[in-house]
Amino acid sequence: MLKKTLCALGYVLLVLTLIVGGYIGYAELNYYRIDDNFILQIENNKTDILNTGTEYTALIHNIGFGAYDTDYSFFMDVGFMKDGTKVTGKHSRGRSEKNVLENVNGMIKNAQKYNADFYMFQEVDEKATRSYGVNQKDMIISAFPEYSNTFAHNMHTPYILLPITEPHGKTDAGLLTLSKYKVESAIRRSYPVGTDFPERHSELDRCFVVSHIPVNNGKELVLINSHLSAYDKGGIFREQQLILLNQVMLDEYKKGNYVIVGGDFNHAMFGTETIFESEQRYPEWINILNESDISSEIEIVKPINYNSVATCRGADIPYKKGVTFVCTVDGFLVSKNITAVTENIDMNFKYSDHNPVLLKFTLK
Repeated sequence: MLKKTLCALGYVLLVLTLIVGGYIGYAELNYYRIDDNFILQIENNKTDILNTGTEYTALIHNIGFGAYDTDYSFFMDVGFMKDGTKVTGKHSRGRSEKNVLENVNGMIKNAQKYNADFYMFQEVDEKATRSYGVNQKDMIISAFPEYSNTFAHNMHTPYILLPITEPHGKTDAGLLTLSKYKVESAIRRSYPVGTDFPERHSELDRCFVVSHIPVNNGKELVLINSHLSAYDKGGIFREQQLILLNQVMLDEYKKGNYVIVGGDFNHAMFGTETIFESEQRYPEWINILNESDISSEIEIVKPINYNSVATCRGADIPYKKGVTFVCTVDGFLVSKNITAVTENIDMNFKYSDHNPVLLKFTLK
């Protein structure tokens, strides 16, 4: 009897070893990083160019792959209440296909209200298990037919088995940039990220998109759609990412160009990590962005309502105002040859764990 039991256990262990080994092999064979300086397709390009002295608008929004309504929490987010209670997010996918569609459509309708000249979206799924195959990229492009569009993948993972009870699955997602004006070129720049095993299989292929848009004085607006790392203990890679971003911004500014960076920095800005009421402790995944982290030729644009509307909520628990941690991690950087004003748009985190930010700017 004992011999049979041991044989059965050995067989089970062998099967499990083969399954785990096969999955690791599958993940390793499918792992790759997109080359730096990758030239992107510009679809439905426009012909109009920008003018100096004219006010334009840009809107950014991290749409959280259509999952993060107010009831949603994410399995990778871990935090603590102020009384020391540990809290961990629940879901790895949107709560349903219907819910994902409702969230994406809600964010589209909000964005359309501003009739911005440029839109920059982050965490846009093209095809993903986590969002039930809903093509959010095509949904947004179809809603803005008068704009050009440029898409860059920053997540292209094979099937992620975690968590076992609800695997995150396979994901193709990225950054989407829309423009009413002619885009001369668009290039995908690769950010430094962790490449050690096994973290590399859950880390995004972080990047930023550099779009060159002609101006009537012979210069260019360099519009950058960016999404820095989040789950980066100690901020090691975020520091390297900021160094690269600074280099690109400064190089373009020295050429005489105008530079705007918009997106999700995953760094708390303007002291917002402490100014909003919350019953949670400060989360480890958020670094602080200071003026000293950015080139002196570039300005971090402080929203006119920075102390009353945050742009990001913690996702380790569902959202409840005054309970869930909030701060501002989304925003704009502009070069000193641009005048700019920003405003955080208060959507009360109805459709995403991020609120959008609107920029009004004039090229000098």
